[in-house]
Amino acid sequence: MMIPLFVDCSGRRVVIFGGGAVAARKAAYFADEARVTVVSRSFVHKIETMPVKTRAMDIETASDEKIAAAIGKAFLVIAALSDPVQNNRIGRICRKAGILFNNADGDKGSVILPAVSSGENYAIAISTGGSSPAVSRFIREYLEQELPELDAMVALQQKLRDQLKKKVPEQERRNEILKKVLADQPLWKLLRSDPAKAWNRVAARYLDG
Repeated sequence: MMIPLFVDCSGRRVVIFGGGAVAARKAAYFADEARVTVVSRSFVHKIETMPVKTRAMDIETASDEKIAAAIGKAFLVIAALSDPVQNNRIGRICRKAGILFNNADGDKGSVILPAVSSGENYAIAISTGGSSPAVSRFIREYLEQELPELDAMVALQQKLRDQLKKKVPEQERRNEILKKVLADQPLWKLLRSDPAKAWNRVAARYLDG
């Protein structure tokens, strides 16, 4: 059984096998944080424009030893080839070396990359365990369409928590106020149109009231 986990990949080495559209999506997922190397005999243009390293290799004809050398001491390996047989072979090499592995097509690896909805102040990871990526995408898109103010609400809640700690000594009471703010539907609408007025409403109703 897998458990959800957020991991700091800053500076960690991620190796992606494959040079097509799927590999490009995987590379984009990590490129801003990790040190990404993409291994393939050819690369789509999008990969060539990313801040990643590329290494030319015909994976189908490469030996296990050559693939293991390309992996090195990677933190995570992703197999994003169109051939599940080759993806599974890379997975076996990773398991033998004790390296985390994600498989885009083939036997399930030790890591699943979720659909992610994120803003400046939040990140929500969604996964069906590989059963239905379409459902994961649907949930992500639904959240982003139905709650475009979510990022602003998180920022407001953080500001409110800081103020409540100064004014309300009882934690239980602070939690009640924070929940009431989340249930304040007019406030959500104000966050979309005028965040400053939204805070004024919170201050008047929940801090000064």
